[in-house]
Amino acid sequence: MSAQSIKELRARTGAGFMDCKRALEETGGDIDKAVDLLREKGLAAAAKKSGRITAEGAVGSYIHGNGRIGVLVEVNCETDFVAKNSEFQKLVHDIAMHVAASSPRYVSREDIEPEVLEHEKQILINQAINEGKKPEIAEKIVAGRLEKFITEICLLEQPFVKDPDITVGKLVQHTIAQFGENISVRRFARFEMGEGLQKRQECLADEIAKLQQQ
Repeated sequence: MSAQSIKELRARTGAGFMDCKRALEETGGDIDKAVDLLREKGLAAAAKKSGRITAEGAVGSYIHGNGRIGVLVEVNCETDFVAKNSEFQKLVHDIAMHVAASSPRYVSREDIEPEVLEHEKQILINQAINEGKKPEIAEKIVAGRLEKFITEICLLEQPFVKDPDITVGKLVQHTIAQFGENISVRRFARFEMGEGLQKRQECLADEIAKLQQQ
């Protein structure tokens, strides 16, 4: 395998030199097939990397609607080499864009405060009772609805806005497989213009009417 082919494959995947060399040998020098092969092998090992320390990474931003929505997100990885890779930078940007579009409240289900889950569970129980469900049926209904609530508010559980067939968590796993090292979303902040402020309810016609009465 030529050094140029190995260099190109490393640039596209972030995989190690020997891994790229072996992948190219197995695919007869076909770079596209080598990329797929590295991803397939990496997916099987991705779960094993989840406990490894991620002290590098990047903070990405996304601004939408002429400045009406802004997002900052921190995504961590293991090495500076991966942090500077264009594919990793694209992942950070895509996650920031997703946060802007889907407005999650937490990164993962582990981040949800127990009192938040308990409060939602009580609401769902009362809802099921008001619907006339029997206790044994209500229990199953509440469990399903609570799971749906979790997937709606957690970033990693949400369907990825650019490809709803996968979750954001799966997107991260695919990238772990691609680079061969652990990647984690640490935190994010989403700002929306006027969020939390009292909105003016009066329409222009009402304002004009008031002026005429003065």
